[in-house]
Amino acid sequence: MRNIPSLRSIQAFEAAARLGSFMRASEELKVTPSAISHQVRALEKEIGAQLFHRISRAIVLTDTGKSYAAEIGEAFGQIEAATRDLTRLGKSDILTIHSVPSIAAQWLMPRITRFTALHPELDVRLNASGEVADLGHGTVDFDLRYGAPVAMAGISIEPLPEETIVALCAPSLVEGPNALRTPADLVRHPLIHSEVNLYRWRDFARDHGVRLDLDHGSRFDRSFLAISAAMDGLGVCLESRLLVGRELASGRLVLPFGETGHKMRCHSLVHLRSRARLGKIAAFRKWIFAELAAG
Repeated sequence: MRNIPSLRSIQAFEAAARLGSFMRASEELKVTPSAISHQVRALEKEIGAQLFHRISRAIVLTDTGKSYAAEIGEAFGQIEAATRDLTRLGKSDILTIHSVPSIAAQWLMPRITRFTALHPELDVRLNASGEVADLGHGTVDFDLRYGAPVAMAGISIEPLPEETIVALCAPSLVEGPNALRTPADLVRHPLIHSEVNLYRWRDFARDHGVRLDLDHGSRFDRSFLAISAAMDGLGVCLESRLLVGRELASGRLVLPFGETGHKMRCHSLVHLRSRARLGKIAAFRKWIFAELAAG
């Protein structure tokens, strides 16, 4: 238990020391001057030191009072600043999301303002890495993972809807004498490999019955890097349609073989089962599945 004098007495002393008057302190705190005097005397008795010289109707801080007032004033200033910052932010809670980098950069970030507009009381923090977040510490609310997460006691794993894996390239590759029109045309174009993807060019070649040069081409360990390389005209990438909405809408990427492709579940939303009923947890779960359904 903290050894702190009565907060009411400390508040009365701080106001009187700052304003130099019991009367003015009483006006600020909306009590009587005698109440201020009583609180200050109680504080002096509690700490065993005289804080004011009382000269007729005036008060003057003792040396001990000056030192104490400076420390107390600084503490009250910190409380005031913290309260002002909190009021300015207007946030009552923090939602912390950890995610694999590509879906964070390509899908979640462009949409997160929609969530914050619906829930201005929440301050959203988004961390991205390929590591698995430790939900047990309580510092992360959600982990958005790629692949099949390992089942653990107390952990809820919710697969996101199936994603369509499509071939993507810059518009220039579908024009000219070597135009990319069918999977067989891929032999005339460099392939961009995403080395951590669940569905790769080897799978594509098998499904479409074509022979591809799988030993050459640019290689990346993140989908957003492969997507960027495709926009720069380095070749053709094979990625989830979910991750390229903006690039397709702007025309920086095109679908040489159309919208159809291999469908599979790629990502999962992971959180502690015991926290599922928290307002911020329920709100984000509802929002992200609604966004995915709308898209």
